[in-house]
Amino acid sequence: MHTIAAISTPPGCGGIAVIRISGDEAFCVADKVFLGQGAKRLFEVPGNTIVFGRIVDENKNEIDQVLASVFRAPHSFTGENVVEISCHGGILIAKQVLKTILHAGASLAEKGEFSKRAFLNGKMDLAQAEGIIDLISAVSEKGANTAVFQMEGRLSKEILNLREMLLGMEAHLEAAADFPEEDIEELQDVQVQSTLKEALNHVNRMLRTANYGKVLREGMPIAVIGKPNVGKSSILNYLAGQERAIVTDVAGTTRDVIEELINLDGVPIRLMDTAGIHQTEDTVEKIGVERSRAAAEKAALILAVFDASAVPDDKDREIMDIIAQKPHIVVLNKCDLNQKTNIEGLKVSAKDGTGMETLMEQICAFAQQDVSDADTIITNERHYACLLHCKTSLEQALQSAESGMPQDMLSIDIQQAIEDLGEITGQTVSQEIVDRIFHNFCLGK
Repeated sequence: MHTIAAISTPPGCGGIAVIRISGDEAFCVADKVFLGQGAKRLFEVPGNTIVFGRIVDENKNEIDQVLASVFRAPHSFTGENVVEISCHGGILIAKQVLKTILHAGASLAEKGEFSKRAFLNGKMDLAQAEGIIDLISAVSEKGANTAVFQMEGRLSKEILNLREMLLGMEAHLEAAADFPEEDIEELQDVQVQSTLKEALNHVNRMLRTANYGKVLREGMPIAVIGKPNVGKSSILNYLAGQERAIVTDVAGTTRDVIEELINLDGVPIRLMDTAGIHQTEDTVEKIGVERSRAAAEKAALILAVFDASAVPDDKDREIMDIIAQKPHIVVLNKCDLNQKTNIEGLKVSAKDGTGMETLMEQICAFAQQDVSDADTIITNERHYACLLHCKTSLEQALQSAESGMPQDMLSIDIQQAIEDLGEITGQTVSQEIVDRIFHNFCLGK
């Protein structure tokens, strides 16, 4: 493949910028623009070596003093010969260095082309490559940790083990059907059903983690609702650790939905403070109340806030009706005052912090409720779709097996399940999907 180059660090001023060159001619291209200290040529130095020198243009004018890191195939990120030029981190300097390298014979890399080459050269599978995207875009510590596990191959290993189990059974079924003269012993029906059930249970366990995976990827939407002046904004400010929403003694201060992305124990939460739900003739307040109801409808979890120091009224009962069919936590704020409510819930005080740690623990427990027994977390929508298809194929195969159909009739569904799993790691994926995946990468990765 042709030699490519691109800036691999974000645009802007910084300590250093890195320009990556990869391909068969990487050393030849680099040596045209790099003058190493002591006249060292990158073509001659060992792999995993860093050389100090200068980048010069075609007229031998110095552009910058740099460090050149040499990686010889196959011991590099892409599996090809790679040179990484570390220059000073100015916007203009990095572009000048790249322009000089392109003039020396390299082609500008496409989005994700370095990672795509790593996949094509067997340095990583498709799931591991997609872990790179998740790591770059992670918004929380746990999201980043999950991406690292995926890059290390934890998901891939689980998928491959499951696929191997199905492949072993399918090979036995086909051999028994295709070579009856060989006297190959058929698998017992109970064995086939047991294997299919085990595979199906495994797939279902992974699918159950997808909701948490979506939380790690996008943040869990939580709506804080209640009637005016019960302390919704105070609770948001406490959880956010800053004065994000205006707090006053005047009822109806919040007239629109205020959203804040926060991290609770490494879990990303999209917390939405809403306008107090009540009857009003004010046009602006009406819009705010409508948006509050919409936020409650879309939220994965509702924090229904009530004033613990007030006797419940019709407005409170309206709130209880709204949350009745939705996952929720009843929060009784102002517990530092004289208690008058008969509503059951978690007593807190956003003023002095009483009960707020317990509230945060309950929110985190809700977010992680489906992952207690999971070895891996499904964070990628493509992986989720492949597992859903695999589940359908396994269910059809199991139904056929339990209805007494001949074993060779199960092969179509089992083969489809195997193919669905292979799409996750890239063993059976189409070139079009591969191209689409890597096009979502940033330039230089």
